[in-house]
Amino acid sequence: MTLDPVHFDGIAKLADRIDYEGEERNHQELARSVWENYLDPLYHDGEELLQPLGGLTRRCANIEELALEAEQFPTMHGLDSGSINPKVFKNGLVVDVAHAAMSCTPSNLDLHDSRTVVKAIHTNDVSHDFGSEWESYSEGSKRRIVHAPRRDEHEQEIVHALALYRAESRHALDHTDEVDDFLLLDGPVYPKGIIRWRDRGAVLPDLFEESDEIRTILENYVRLVEEFAERDVPLAGFVKNISAKSIIRTLREKGVNTPWAHDAAFFSQVLERGEYVDGEYERRTDDLTLTSWFVSRAGSDAFFGSEEADRYVERKFAPEQYEVTFCVVYDPRRDLLYKIEAPRIFTSDEDRRRRIERQILREVAVARGPPLVISKADSLARIGRNSTQSLIKSFEESFDSELDGNYNDVRWGLHY
Repeated sequence: MTLDPVHFDGIAKLADRIDYEGEERNHQELARSVWENYLDPLYHDGEELLQPLGGLTRRCANIEELALEAEQFPTMHGLDSGSINPKVFKNGLVVDVAHAAMSCTPSNLDLHDSRTVVKAIHTNDVSHDFGSEWESYSEGSKRRIVHAPRRDEHEQEIVHALALYRAESRHALDHTDEVDDFLLLDGPVYPKGIIRWRDRGAVLPDLFEESDEIRTILENYVRLVEEFAERDVPLAGFVKNISAKSIIRTLREKGVNTPWAHDAAFFSQVLERGEYVDGEYERRTDDLTLTSWFVSRAGSDAFFGSEEADRYVERKFAPEQYEVTFCVVYDPRRDLLYKIEAPRIFTSDEDRRRRIERQILREVAVARGPPLVISKADSLARIGRNSTQSLIKSFEESFDSELDGNYNDVRWGLHY
């Protein structure tokens, strides 16, 4: 139901009382001042949280020229994992199912048909253990059940993370040899959702320390980096939604005025270009703009490049080779920001760094959004609403129990 016009006007006019006209443009100048004065490098308690690779720069690339450029890599592969999201059943089971897939350009139908499926289950019934080993269920596909560690809190978050990261990392490792030139993950290069558990309450930090399942996930991502490094094939991640706040949080602790809600808003102000025409601001849309590359030791980025990681996983290379590096890309056509991430072992060489960057810029220019391999991987891995409903009914029959639903499940068509 739409709002009645009188109520719409009543709500809209509340904005008239907020005198913030022109502040966004002023924030743009503030962002550029912060960029020039605080990020080369950004310190916190005497440590470098953000360090430019090869100098602090902002650059632009013409969109039409990018679209006509030759590709930097003959082939590209993309990887993603989708899930049904955690479901709670009346018999106490909490379940999530993740489904990982890899895409390729040019297309490889056999690879596209291959899947890795992980069902993560949580129950506080100590008389049952539902865990299983890997088993094949069709040509090139495998599946297993992971029994989540028993905890009285965060059960849904735990099964979701275990399913998603186990499926993604296992699928990537199983298909390493099929990637000849470049692998791009849909999202960060490391399992940051789990790494953040170290600082959340009491239950999740304990789980991070004690769980063999968590240790396996961490090891999988380290092995992935090492295998690609040994084969001299670059590995990167394409982050479509940047939610981090570590940079602006650090700046605020220094007493710097940072009016932005998150790091992405800050970077968009740094990278957006425009001018006033007849008193009206017009954004320039002919170029993609991007930051220089940074080494990041902020928040969860710090883990894999630190000596702390030695407590959880063995590594072949020096710790700094696993550090997260990134650059930020701004597409003015849709006013969207993306982050390219890669372990430092792949970006320390300037030529390779530029090839990774240029390939992704070309892809964004052509697709007007995420690279094609990312869109394809997302489509292959996504578990749609109809499939989710069918799986829930199948689980209800198998468990001899009903979904422990609420009105939101009815509202969104997941339960009747």
